[in-house]
Amino acid sequence: MENITFGTLNYTVLAIYLAGMLGVGFYFSRKQEDAEMFFLGGRKLPWIAVAMSMYASLTSAVTYLGLPGTAYSENIALIIVCIMSPIVAPFILLLFYPLYHRLRVTTSYEYIQKRFGPSARYGVAGLFILARLGWLGTVVYAPAMAMSIVTGIPLWICICMMGLLATAYTALGGLAAVVWTDAIQFIILIGGAIWVAISLTNGIEGGAGKIMAVAAETGRLHIADWKFNLFTMTGPAVAISFFFQLMQDYGTDQVTVQRLMATGSMKKTIKSVAFNACTDFFIIALLMFIGLGLFTFFQPLELPADISPDKVMPYYIIHYLPQGISGLLITAVFAAAMSSMDSGINSIATVVINDFTKGAKNEVRLARILTVALGILATGLAFYVSTIEGILKAFFSFMGMFSAPVLALFLMGVLTRKGNFKGWLVGLAASLISSVWIQKFTEVHEINYFTISFLVAFGIGLIASRFFQSPEAPKDLTIWNKK
Repeated sequence: MENITFGTLNYTVLAIYLAGMLGVGFYFSRKQEDAEMFFLGGRKLPWIAVAMSMYASLTSAVTYLGLPGTAYSENIALIIVCIMSPIVAPFILLLFYPLYHRLRVTTSYEYIQKRFGPSARYGVAGLFILARLGWLGTVVYAPAMAMSIVTGIPLWICICMMGLLATAYTALGGLAAVVWTDAIQFIILIGGAIWVAISLTNGIEGGAGKIMAVAAETGRLHIADWKFNLFTMTGPAVAISFFFQLMQDYGTDQVTVQRLMATGSMKKTIKSVAFNACTDFFIIALLMFIGLGLFTFFQPLELPADISPDKVMPYYIIHYLPQGISGLLITAVFAAAMSSMDSGINSIATVVINDFTKGAKNEVRLARILTVALGILATGLAFYVSTIEGILKAFFSFMGMFSAPVLALFLMGVLTRKGNFKGWLVGLAASLISSVWIQKFTEVHEINYFTISFLVAFGIGLIASRFFQSPEAPKDLTIWNKK
């Protein structure tokens, strides 16, 4: 591949963005009077900023680069995900958030303690921390590697810019800084995707019609095989898996729950979830279209051997867009990574302080120290992630093992009065054993990991609960509350 110079103008654009994020952190650092302000922004954050933050947090740079890469190299099967997001939204608003707001929780795991006891709270909070720590290294390393290859910026500089600067403003300004920086990053990453799509459409003779025609001719509009098959990525597998994964992400995961509790009311939560579902529908479809456009654009050209599908979009930005504009769009990739990084370390710190060390002296100071330590740890993990090729499978493996059983316990809590923690522990053990066996000794496609793990934990957990005597849960801790 020819020598690439990122350019003075592009470096200037990127530096202005990074300095702006740090400035937001300094601004909000003066307002962190107590733990409620640091962790929840005083429960007074605007719903639109929270909605933008929620979307930016869960749309990592792995997604931002990976979806176009998948459409470029395979097909648009993952378009099913954008359909599932609006379908899941009513379920999480019915099942979880009325309880959270009534109980005025800071973490979703406070509900677990009220429903199942303190041991259950520590268990699921611990699983959340394990899942998110594994996730953090991935969401920093993958885009850093892509950026390093296509821009020529050394890998260690990319990792440090994403990881350490996100840590700095998060430690300074708490959740308020995270939400407002995420809102800015949301605008940048959405605007960047729209710009790339328009650029591709205008740069290809025949425009969008030509892009769709080439996609159809090459089989990239084939969504998926609708015959259920555990060993390939079929339509039903994607739909079922992401129904449960999105329920976990938006209904029980602290990254999202923390933001929605910061709105202060159920009405604002509904607006935030609706906004997020509509945005999900739009942006996933847009990223898929970008992938099809990149395939059409590069079809007559030969890409360098080290440009894998996930790197095609940044390669196009650097080589085929003018200086300044390309810097702004590369900034969008940094924004996607940093919005996930800041949210991850802030949420883990919140869980550690609130679920494990509640009542400690000077919680804000402790939270800042913990945030810095977690940020350094996550940045360090990014240096040790081995290969980009294994990242998506590793992601599904972590989520299946650690997050799916957590969703099972929450649903046992809200849907039943007889489900209990001891029964869930049996389900958890079975789920972990089955997950390891499926991942190590079978050819089951990774898209099915989460579904299988959840169904084992939930099904066996409910059955096992019948063998452990425990009083029925109060109705007001389930959806059967008539108030």
